[in-house]
Formats: sequence, C-alpha cells, structure tokens
Amino acid sequence: MTFRMHKSENRGKANHGWLDTRHSFSFARWYNPDHMGIGPLRVLNQDIIIGGSGFPSHRHHNMDIVSIVLEGALEHQDSEGNVAVIRPGEVQRMSAGSGVSHSEKNHYKDKKTEFLQIWVLPDKENIAPSYEQIQLKPTVSDRGELPILASPRGVSGGVSLHQDAYIYGGNITMGVNTTHVIKKSRLGYFHIPKGSCYVGEMLIEEGDGLYITGPETLIFTAKTDGYILLFDLIDQ
Repeated sequence: MTFRMHKSENRGKANHGWLDTRHSFSFARWYNPDHMGIGPLRVLNQDIIIGGSGFPSHRHHNMDIVSIVLEGALEHQDSEGNVAVIRPGEVQRMSAGSGVSHSEKNHYKDKKTEFLQIWVLPDKENIAPSYEQIQLKPTVSDRGELPILASPRGVSGGVSLHQDAYIYGGNITMGVNTTHVIKKSRLGYFHIPKGSCYVGEMLIEEGDGLYITGPETLIFTAKTDGYILLFDLIDQ
C-alpha cells in the first residue's frame, strides 16, 4: 500500500484548560500502536495555548524540535541562554542533543497562540545543543516547488536538521496546484493543519494526515485557503 490515511478525529486529544492539543503520533498519555511516528519523525502536535499561559521549563535530550507558529506568538527561553519570540512566517529549531531545558509560553496575555510542535530523531546522539530561528514567510506558489522549511544540516534551505529529513510547506491559496516526488526507499507524511487539499483525487481535510511510501509522485491541489506540511524522510 502506497498511502494510508490518518483522519483528524483519530488523533490523540487533550484539553488542560490552558492547553488544547492534538497528537498525530503517540505522545504523553495517548498511545496508539498504529501511529508511532514515521521514519525519524516522532512527534507532530498541534497546540493551542490560551493567553498568559504556557509550558514551564522542562528538559529534553537527543531530539531536534521544530516549532511553526500558525497564529499568535510563542515565547521561548532555554538553558543555553536563548530568548526569542516566534511569530507566523518564522521557523524555529532547537537541538536538545546532550541535554537542554526550555520553556514555551504564549507571548500574549489576551489572545491564543497556535503552533505545530515537531520532533525529529537526530542521526547522532549527545551533540552540543543548538538553536536556530529564521523568517521564511513560506507561501506555496501555483506549479512551483514546495517551500523548504527544514533540511539536513540546512543544505537545501530552512532550518538545519541533524537527520536525512526535509520539511516542506507553507500557506496555500484555494486552487493552487503543485507536485512533489517521494523517491524510492523514502517515506512521506502529509499533514494539513489548516484548510483542505486534494492529494491526487484524495481529499485531505483539516487535521488529517497521510502516510506515504515512495516512490510516489504527489499532486496537491488546494480546495480552500490553508496551510500544508509535507515530511520527506529517510526510511529507517
């Protein structure tokens, strides 16, 4: 089977009052053996934090963590001395490596912040922690290439991942059409956090995901305005 659908309603769900979250893959108290990640991609959470709240300081090891803000602004602080605010159009990557503590909170007191939290396993353990944040303002153009949000060591653009993994995507307008090839011996995962989009003749609605095994030529056509995300991953 080349494709396997992952419907939005089958994601893990949790609402803690200050945080409303959806988990595409097993995370925290939600466990589903059918959704443990794909290749080195381990976590894809869509989080909404109410004004004035956030995640207190906590520790990570040996994980590349990418944050993409869809709405609002996310305030970051870590034990390496990095302090930043991440806004829509920016992509942030924190490599935990040998160990780093960080906190994330809504930068605003009176409105929500919504963001994607992505964890990718690095190909080498216990590297020195590092931080990167870049402004991309990614927009998918009609019949153009998908914008690159992250790539191995940053060689193809976007933030740098310590893994043979690419993240593509960005804002898309209704009717825009584009393609991407998942090559042989690689895996793909398509997710649409906002809007709806056809992949070939399959309709992928807001919150849905699609597991892909290469080789496969993907044809995307936006049904509505929205935001799309595609992971192109080493098969491991």
